[in-house]
Amino acid sequence: MPLSHDPRTAGWRVGADIGGTFTDVIALGPAGEVVPMKVPSTPPDYGAGVVAATTAVLSSAAARPEAVVAMLHGTTVATNAILEKNGVRTAVITTRGFRDVLEIGRLRRPVLYDLSWSKPEPLARRRHRYELDQRIMTDGRLDPPADEDEVRALAARLRADEIRAVAVCLLNSYIRPDEERRVAELLRAELPGVYVTASVDVSPQPHEYERTSTATVNAYVGPAVHGYLTRLEEALRAEKVSAPLLVMQSSGGLLDAASVARRPVQIIESGPAAGVTAVQKLAQAIGLSTVVAFDMGGTTAKASLIEHGEPFVSADYEVGGGMNVARGLSSGAGYPVRAPSIDIAEVGSGGGSIISVDAAGALHVGPASAGARPGPACYGQGGELPTLTDANVTLGYLNPTALAGGRVTIHPDLAAKALSVVAERLGGDVAASARGAYQVAVSSMTTAVKAVTSERGRDPREATLVAFGGAGPLYAAALAQELGISTVIIPVHPGLFSSIGLLVADTERHELTPYRPEFVEVSVLAEEFERLTAKVSAELGTGAVVDRLLDVRYRGQRFELRIQVPDGDVTDDLLAEVRARFHAEHERTYGRAGTDDLVELVNLRVRGRLPTPVSIADVLSLPAAAGGEPTTRECRFAETVSTPVMARSGLAAEPVDGPMIIEDMDATTLVPPGARAHRDQIGNIVITWSTT
Repeated sequence: MPLSHDPRTAGWRVGADIGGTFTDVIALGPAGEVVPMKVPSTPPDYGAGVVAATTAVLSSAAARPEAVVAMLHGTTVATNAILEKNGVRTAVITTRGFRDVLEIGRLRRPVLYDLSWSKPEPLARRRHRYELDQRIMTDGRLDPPADEDEVRALAARLRADEIRAVAVCLLNSYIRPDEERRVAELLRAELPGVYVTASVDVSPQPHEYERTSTATVNAYVGPAVHGYLTRLEEALRAEKVSAPLLVMQSSGGLLDAASVARRPVQIIESGPAAGVTAVQKLAQAIGLSTVVAFDMGGTTAKASLIEHGEPFVSADYEVGGGMNVARGLSSGAGYPVRAPSIDIAEVGSGGGSIISVDAAGALHVGPASAGARPGPACYGQGGELPTLTDANVTLGYLNPTALAGGRVTIHPDLAAKALSVVAERLGGDVAASARGAYQVAVSSMTTAVKAVTSERGRDPREATLVAFGGAGPLYAAALAQELGISTVIIPVHPGLFSSIGLLVADTERHELTPYRPEFVEVSVLAEEFERLTAKVSAELGTGAVVDRLLDVRYRGQRFELRIQVPDGDVTDDLLAEVRARFHAEHERTYGRAGTDDLVELVNLRVRGRLPTPVSIADVLSLPAAAGGEPTTRECRFAETVSTPVMARSGLAAEPVDGPMIIEDMDATTLVPPGARAHRDQIGNIVITWSTT
């Protein structure tokens, strides 16, 4: 059945994004009404927060639940299952002799000189990894094929071992996918209720370790994701919201819940991808070529690069290894996943990040977080450890009374009390300690931005920084100054921008074929592209837009670059253009380029998109909110300064010198001394650095 957004326009679209601290929801009405809602997240049952926020936003809009035509969701349920190691008991079925491929892995260390570091434990324990007497040869021969009686006997062992999920990962199965699928179907028939994944259905590529790891991750989180989506749909239907549920993929496109339940590995980076998608659409709308998307929430700060209107999409990444800034030989802290994902670098600095002092007297921020419960000390929910939010309250950057439109009461005395412990350790006053924590956080965030710019051969000074998230606008100007970025944009609804990304995202499908020797014939290569294109077009329906891509490398390399294939028939001339694009991208990224005779094609890919009927202008072209008269607040920078505080609607269209604080319902923007700010035609706050 073709997948699409509901074509009806006379209804409401709801985007719901779960964060570590808040659940953000935005509803878009048929007449262009935009209704935001920000509520505390509800761990461990995050779905309850989504349902509560959805019903609240519909009530606020005076909209009937039956009027919702699309329910769009960004979730961390798959990531949480891996980070918290609470997935189900998982087995791996492989070819005899390859039981330990997950243990052997790759020679990668994220920290070269830390002798205490150890590899992450495999998600499938060794006693739950089983072998079959079968083998797929490199030419596709079965020598021998899997024996059905052996598979049924193995199913009996899995049943006795109380296995709840199975990953079938046979050697060379990408060459003969039918053999692996046959084994998987036999297991499904013998083990009703057990979640079974065939590796060729999630990553039909060479490299046994990465393919096995991807399939194992898919199986490990599969029951959790399936259960979560099932419960969420049931809870929404109980509230009379029966619209189709679409989930954000790691690649930045939406996919129906049923398909996600089969391949949950595609939504590992669901939440972060939505924000980058929103920035992508904004950059396209206002004509920005190179953009750094900076998202700072309650637990982490993330950065991603958008170039020529498109974010970088990685073919593989790691999950469950802590903060994600490692690349290449510095990886190895997590579990490899081979699925399309927006390239996002992450550090453990968020509004809820805990401030501490080590034994040597050095100040640290994160990666530990106070989360939604108990949250920062200033929330008055029992938290006692100092966080960045407490520091921002103490510095005068945040409203000393309430946040999130009055839903979160602030207690400055509790913030100061929590920070006094840090100040005592540092031998200074509370305000100086808070300012130090702010500066340490800014320094940490530069690591994330450099990971997606400098380390890719891009100069961050040539980019515009678009900042969002509940805490991003507080740090954006300082981060930009540190990196030499001259312009910062704070969009409308920055604290709910990932929810906006859900509203403006396209429905998306990906298909892949590994390169085969017969593709040396251009006509055969063209036929395979046509087959893949027809498949995603049929799945998406009328109006689908399909892009063709090739993973390309030089002979002897381990990593590939993804190159978009130009429009037109696949011919020798078109492939020459692909090679030229590859040489140029390789030189830009790594500083050198080879010759045509060294070029190897690795994978054929197609990406199908069904464009959404919602544009970014529909969500951001809002009437200015009414605000009170500007006030002032004492803020600590290099020294204490009386700083104007205003609503976004009070910011002039002409640049005004900082310092100033601009308060939205969902976020606060800080314009430090030396910077200037104005509001553009669609409501963005534009911060630039003055030249004097």
